[in-house]
Amino acid sequence: MAYRRLVNLLPRVKESAYNLWIPHFQKSPYVLNQTVENRAKRTLYTSTPLMVKLLSVDEIFARKSLQEHLRKTEGQYSECLQAISGNLGEEQCSEDELKANRTKVSLLAPLIQTIRELDTKQKEIAETETLLKDEDPSLRELAEVERAGCLEDIQTLRQKILDLLIPEEETDLSDLVLEVTAGVGGQEAMLFNAEVFDMYQGFAQHHGWSFDILEHTTSEIGGLRHASASISGPQSYKRMKFEAGVHRVQRVPKTEKQGRMHTSTMTVAVLPQPTEISFTINPKDLRIDTKRASGAGGQHVNTTDSAVRIVHLPTGVVAECQQERSQLKNREKAMKSLRAKLYSMKLEEETSKRYNQRKIQIGTKGRSEKIRTYNFSQDRITDHRISLTLHDLKSFLLGEDLLDEMNSSLQEFSNQEILMELLGENSQDNS
Repeated sequence: MAYRRLVNLLPRVKESAYNLWIPHFQKSPYVLNQTVENRAKRTLYTSTPLMVKLLSVDEIFARKSLQEHLRKTEGQYSECLQAISGNLGEEQCSEDELKANRTKVSLLAPLIQTIRELDTKQKEIAETETLLKDEDPSLRELAEVERAGCLEDIQTLRQKILDLLIPEEETDLSDLVLEVTAGVGGQEAMLFNAEVFDMYQGFAQHHGWSFDILEHTTSEIGGLRHASASISGPQSYKRMKFEAGVHRVQRVPKTEKQGRMHTSTMTVAVLPQPTEISFTINPKDLRIDTKRASGAGGQHVNTTDSAVRIVHLPTGVVAECQQERSQLKNREKAMKSLRAKLYSMKLEEETSKRYNQRKIQIGTKGRSEKIRTYNFSQDRITDHRISLTLHDLKSFLLGEDLLDEMNSSLQEFSNQEILMELLGENSQDNS
């Protein structure tokens, strides 16, 4: 797995113009033989399918670009070893170069070892092919058993190599701040917004993650205008990152007397939560206001200044919280939300030449820029990025196995796209 941290040090067919830290999907279909350098900039969330199909491990290994990439990687590994052992003739490496070479060797070692194990197995299977032609039936039977075992080992090793080639995204180990906002559709959009927020709360519970509500703004006519929550737990961001975008619901509202189908939208933003070490905020850049909480009532509502509003003066970014009775707790939650927003902005700035994550995540909240449709009359959920349709909406909205299945499929497609990009290839060359 350490090889992933070295991915930017390895040679590529063409230098990609894309940052791989967030989920990414191609807006328009790939064109055959189009290079990475000339591809259109991607948008993350689009109704256009990511690719026609997933390639099998065998199909990927049959590609010339992969074999060339592995050979180049082995060549780099050998060069680094020679540099460390002083076998480069009269050329002498500086201390910094030696340190860099040792790091490369250490990071490349798991991949190189797996490549060599695969080579050994492929030689073994070639030997069994000869025995399969032997006149002795018992030898042929033994050879067949050995061949089956070798084929299984080869598949395992090939998959391991592909896993090692996928770069580890910077934020995959982060916690996150989830934001949901009602879009087009009035009350129906707000009702659906509340259902999706509850779904993610169920998803967090399903995985044993903590789910701490930071903001929860309801509507007087019913439903949820806007809400945010801090989610913490193993792989929480990695499993949630594909949920960001516009979600569309099609159903007949309970208040609809003529039985007409309504279309509404809500948006989801998934913001990686930085650690204290990785991202700091200057206290002098903050303005912290307190006010009396608003709501349906209660001892703390309109009696104490428990609600907190924090403004980051250089950017104008605002975070509020009035969920707790304690001003201190509300301040902590508002700071957590603010940190996530500013961290997201920082990451956007670093990748501004590629795409703007926040704009893509939130968009214009229109009906057309959807990533997923929830159709109640047909009892289906369709993710338009990979053209995957699942059924049983009631179970899906529980935030359990079906949502896991959807996210696993999205991860598979994303991994393959990343791999094809790393190899400088078109994801649909063989489709």
